[in-house]
Amino acid sequence: MNNQFLSELRQVIPAERIYTDELRRLGWGTDASFYRQIPQVVVRSDGEEEISRIVQLCKKYKQPFTFRAAGTSLSGQSCTDSVLIVAGKHWEKCSLSDSCETITLQPGIVGARVNEMLRNHGRVFPPDPASIGSAMVGGIVVNNASGMNCGVHANSDRMMVSARIVLTDGTVLDTGDAASREQFARSHPEFMARIEGLRDKVRADDKLRERIIKKYSIKNVTGLNLRPLVAYDDPFDIIAHSIVGSEGTLAFLSEVTMKTLKDYPFKASAMVYFLTMKESCEAVVAMKKLKAGDEDIEMSAENLMVKSAEMLDYKSLSSVDDPVYLQYKQDVDAGKIAGVEPGDYHNLTAILTETKGITHEQLLEKIEKIKECLGQFSLYVPAEFTEDPAVYGKYWAIRSGIFPSVGGTRPVGTSCLIEDVAFPIESLPEATVKLQKLIADHGYDDACIYGHAFEGNYHFILNQSFADEHEVARYAEMMRDVAKLVVEDYDGSLKAEHGTGRNMAPFVKYEWGDKAYGIMCELKQIFDPEGLLNRGVIFNDDPDCFIKCLKPLPVLDFDFDSVPDGGHYLMDPALSTAKETIEQVKRANKCIECGFCEVNCMSCGLTLSSRMRIAVQREICYLTKTGAEPERLATLKKQYKYYGDQTCATDGLCSTSCPMKINTGELTHLIRQMDMNESPTGYKLGEFAANHMAGIKSGLRVVLDVAHAAHITLGPKMMTSICRGMNKMGMPLWTTAMPKKHRQPKKSDLTQFIIEKSIPHTSRITHQPSDLNHQPSDLKVVYFPSCINQTMGQSKHGGKIHDLVDEVIQLMAKAGYEVIFPDGMERMCCGQIWESKGMLDIADRKSAELEAALWKASEEGRYPVLCAQSPCLHRMKKVMHKMKLYEPAEFIMKYLVPRLDFHPIDRHIALHLTCSTRQMGVDKDMIALAKLCSHNVFLPEGVGCCGFAGDRGFTFPELNSYGLRKLRPQIEANGIEVGYSNSRTCEIGLETNSGIPYMSIVYLVNECTTAKKA
Repeated sequence: MNNQFLSELRQVIPAERIYTDELRRLGWGTDASFYRQIPQVVVRSDGEEEISRIVQLCKKYKQPFTFRAAGTSLSGQSCTDSVLIVAGKHWEKCSLSDSCETITLQPGIVGARVNEMLRNHGRVFPPDPASIGSAMVGGIVVNNASGMNCGVHANSDRMMVSARIVLTDGTVLDTGDAASREQFARSHPEFMARIEGLRDKVRADDKLRERIIKKYSIKNVTGLNLRPLVAYDDPFDIIAHSIVGSEGTLAFLSEVTMKTLKDYPFKASAMVYFLTMKESCEAVVAMKKLKAGDEDIEMSAENLMVKSAEMLDYKSLSSVDDPVYLQYKQDVDAGKIAGVEPGDYHNLTAILTETKGITHEQLLEKIEKIKECLGQFSLYVPAEFTEDPAVYGKYWAIRSGIFPSVGGTRPVGTSCLIEDVAFPIESLPEATVKLQKLIADHGYDDACIYGHAFEGNYHFILNQSFADEHEVARYAEMMRDVAKLVVEDYDGSLKAEHGTGRNMAPFVKYEWGDKAYGIMCELKQIFDPEGLLNRGVIFNDDPDCFIKCLKPLPVLDFDFDSVPDGGHYLMDPALSTAKETIEQVKRANKCIECGFCEVNCMSCGLTLSSRMRIAVQREICYLTKTGAEPERLATLKKQYKYYGDQTCATDGLCSTSCPMKINTGELTHLIRQMDMNESPTGYKLGEFAANHMAGIKSGLRVVLDVAHAAHITLGPKMMTSICRGMNKMGMPLWTTAMPKKHRQPKKSDLTQFIIEKSIPHTSRITHQPSDLNHQPSDLKVVYFPSCINQTMGQSKHGGKIHDLVDEVIQLMAKAGYEVIFPDGMERMCCGQIWESKGMLDIADRKSAELEAALWKASEEGRYPVLCAQSPCLHRMKKVMHKMKLYEPAEFIMKYLVPRLDFHPIDRHIALHLTCSTRQMGVDKDMIALAKLCSHNVFLPEGVGCCGFAGDRGFTFPELNSYGLRKLRPQIEANGIEVGYSNSRTCEIGLETNSGIPYMSIVYLVNECTTAKKA
């Protein structure tokens, strides 16, 4: 890398957003494809001005550069061995037109987020790739992504209105702004003339023009997008639409305005099972001919009765354990399927079909006509449509999960490849069968075919080893035969929607022919005369580039036998934390590095993402095992300590969007445990703390007392300044949101004394509601105040009379519940802190101590158990299965709501759903409870994990600040006065980063309720 280039780059971009270290270059060199190139420098961009300066520098020093958004692309178009410019987390602005018919978006907004914004307006974002929950708008548009409901009629190209781009000379052009167009026409007359000349050249060649029109009548993203040259007269429209499908080879897309479509209010789907693949394809061709009315054109830009038809072959169905497929296997083996030999299951094929209606009557009419059409074909079971979102949602989840599900079943160490072709719809029955046979003939017995049959667009998945030259050659031969089948036999598309990338670059000319390919080269030369943009993508002179720079997937292999197991302490040893952690790490070997996890990884954009952590650990394991590059190994291990370990929140939310449910937090726990094995001092300190919990809690109260006194004496400004300086020296960070101490709860707190002092006489319970089948003696709850709530009270700004423990007791009493404290709770802990530190056996020992005390207090599970700290309860639920365990919202909704009268307030409140709340599935209870209490409940957008992560908010406050970077502006804009949650440590971070007090939702419920009147 040119040192002068880096020097000038650092004058333009802050140093903290320029990565040249070994670790982060490796992490960012990983995308969803099976290629890998390590960039020499990674630049996190923020705004058009920065992009303009960066590309000008790249041009000055002849440095090739590549743009990247989410890195979910599959063909190698977002990796480079030069300069990688990331446009993700800082590029999330958007605006919706007054009519809601168009939306203007920056490239870093996740596609699913766009649909969330449009949902309340009855609109949808037309492109709907299976990766829409993780893919960003920039990648969706520049790859011309479409999807399951989105055929040629509504892909990114057809739906684009205008684009704002940055050219390689740093010029910004907004094709939707008259002033920008006028200025560009004056400053770039030659550019404009060449675009117009290319347009006229294409239109003058009737044969070429007709070929372009035909090629784009089906899905096609092979090469650059030539459709604009025949579809638009205005050169600015040609410029804008040429960006679609360009894969970052022409310019940077800084903003795009897209049409939105209306969302149908009535929908139905059916999973239709056919006895042969050929007949399923014939049915698709027949359904394609069913036409709806003109009103559908206004809704969805097309008038087809069937809105989508997704094919799943028998391997696809097998990968997800489809119940109908499993029944089919039994019937085949029992000889019940005529003409099919036992053990031969390859004929069964499913078509997932969807139709939609403007009215319910219209929907029912369409269903009947579709069923009538299907009646002419041999079905394994009758076609049945469902309008129940819960049912058809499962169908579509199966479809979306095929790729990762198949990838997750691959042999460890092999790559999961997905190819993407399209045939003319009339050729579908014959071409599909030929494709299936071709793949099998090359020895890919575990390959599956699925995809958008309604568009003639299929994906086929291969589990491929690149361990030796023979395997690489087998893949290359198969790809060349696929190209021959698609191009020569059917004049189809070698890439229908996944982008050309490096994967299909050698075949672009083969598919299009010399003349059309020459037009692409001319278009590239107009935009990028030096050939610096995304070099090697789409245009590549190496015929073997598709089998080079292949990504290795080394096995994550650790000394699992050295992990101490504390499962024997638990009532059920099978719930051992060590065993679960090891299983999760082994499951991480199924990771295909798709990047779906990153949308829920709160450190993504600050340090490393979940995907990057796995990729880096794979490399570390490989280097450790082989003994190769010892200096590089040492560097990676050293750098990983902060970027991979210390700033991993271990919240587990990454698993919620991972198709394989991989929890990278468990990988971090294991690494921390391994570090403890090598450095026993930390482990001994943890063991000492576990054995002296009561004393530790007392000591913490003294620290909180001193800190509170210093706060009062020095004032918040001076105290904050001093503590920030101490934090830089390695001390935990104190903030003004830090609580005062709370005295140790005692059984005497449960007496009528507290109830008499705090509950008005008119609110005391004098009856039991008749609708509850409880005897008074049954209204008991075991309450375990977590270590945090036993120790910490309110912050200075809390404004409540009582600390949380007393508030819980009062609320329970109001509802007629007797509270029971477990014996010895001053010594008790759920074990969460030890698990997070990588002391897995100690975690189980502490959990077991608490489990025994709760088992006794609950009379062996007779009474429910309440813990008001959601992360602690989440830990308890993982290792204690014999008792009914609840956090406040779930407990209140289940047991207390019928016993209380709610008096909702008008105060604007914010609600924070903690990671553990989401993982336990009680987030809906939390929202419902808040709405019972207030007419104005606000859930901040783009705020997932807060990043406090136990004690990380004290020791690495930048993690907490980054996780909540979007919070304060929303709090201020919406006039929020107070926030509620269910985790005391999270509330400290939330208060610090929002400027308003945050407290337990118990306070809100207690404020807004009275005892149920008779």
